[in-house]
Amino acid sequence: MGNCFGSENLDPNPSNKSNSSTRPSTPDTSKNYSGGVGFSTSSSTGRSRFSAAASEDSCSNGEILPTPNLKTYSFSDLKAATRNFKSDTVLGVGGFGTVFKGWVDEKTLTPTKVGTGMVVAIKKLNSESMQGFEEWQAEVNFLGRLSHPNLVKLLGYCLEDKELLLVYEFMPKGSLENHLFRRSTAIEPLSWELRLKIAIGAARGLAFLHSSEKQIIYRDFKASNILLDGSYHAKLSDFGLAKVGPSAGNSHVTTRIMGTYGYAAPEYIATGHLYVKSDVYGFGVVLLELLTGLRALDTKRPGGQHNLVDWMKPMLSNKRKLKSLMDARMEGQYSSKAAILTAQLTIKCLEGEPKKRPSMKEVVEVLEQVELIKEKSKPSKSKSESSSHRYKQSPRSYPSPRGASNHGSGAGSGR
Repeated sequence: MGNCFGSENLDPNPSNKSNSSTRPSTPDTSKNYSGGVGFSTSSSTGRSRFSAAASEDSCSNGEILPTPNLKTYSFSDLKAATRNFKSDTVLGVGGFGTVFKGWVDEKTLTPTKVGTGMVVAIKKLNSESMQGFEEWQAEVNFLGRLSHPNLVKLLGYCLEDKELLLVYEFMPKGSLENHLFRRSTAIEPLSWELRLKIAIGAARGLAFLHSSEKQIIYRDFKASNILLDGSYHAKLSDFGLAKVGPSAGNSHVTTRIMGTYGYAAPEYIATGHLYVKSDVYGFGVVLLELLTGLRALDTKRPGGQHNLVDWMKPMLSNKRKLKSLMDARMEGQYSSKAAILTAQLTIKCLEGEPKKRPSMKEVVEVLEQVELIKEKSKPSKSKSESSSHRYKQSPRSYPSPRGASNHGSGAGSGR
């Protein structure tokens, strides 16, 4: 994984909040926007929606906004669902919390006996950390109000005394990062077909965020934040750095730099200017990882090859070199036409200027065209020239940018 940078303290003052029918979400950590995300609730239906006219200042003090579509849990509920947070239910551990495996009733979502009902992922955030509260609040403010097949479902939350917990749908296949970079006999290499399916699903999720009434910039698009269900359908998780996009004719928002080295767009790192198409750059990095099977940032590689984009991007436009940089584990599974189209799309996503990058809607359209290409290339006689074999990945899992270690199947990393 890439390295994390940036951190910012907000002051939502959680001690003044009750655990009544209110819900929060993951942290937005910009300078000029603290806490919530400018949502409004329709008084006639009680259903939350984005409001283009909603003031960012309306949530600037970390107000926990009502979200009637989420279930409120007591702390004792979630203790029961996880056998008192027993160690053998841990799915992942990170700097801002731990993710546990739990069980709830499929219809009522109430806790059930271990091994019965529906499996869920329960994130228990570090209540001593302001960042933990911000993350909890931001998750609810975003995921609590957004519904899309390619976004992880947030089912409920707990805010009791100093306890902060979130309950998500369980994603049994874990993260894309695990499947691409962990060398284990328990994890089969992803086929070209599955990689394309995952890319399309993740692209649709981003396109949805970008096309909402008030655009949402995800800001931390990376392989570890793409989770997979039992059928390898991709869903975006972890909205801790998500930010409402520019308004009033502005092209960007200015914010303190947060994110992950290797994935963050160059204009954002250089200036703090965040564009909707800054997400497109991150998507291009993940596309490159899918093509090569190599990490966006890996200091174990030889000098000059630490940053995958700097190393590989110049070769993407060279049709002769393209095959040699493709992940050898996909040998014979794709056509040269499909590889070339995907490489060309990756180049466009990685353009230095945001305005030159395609929209995520356009990205989806191109990937869907690639998906229709069914013929496959003939396997080469030797795989030794493949970049994935010349530069083997380290078997260990790299630390999550914001302190999380991703240990398999849960919704949302522990960070």
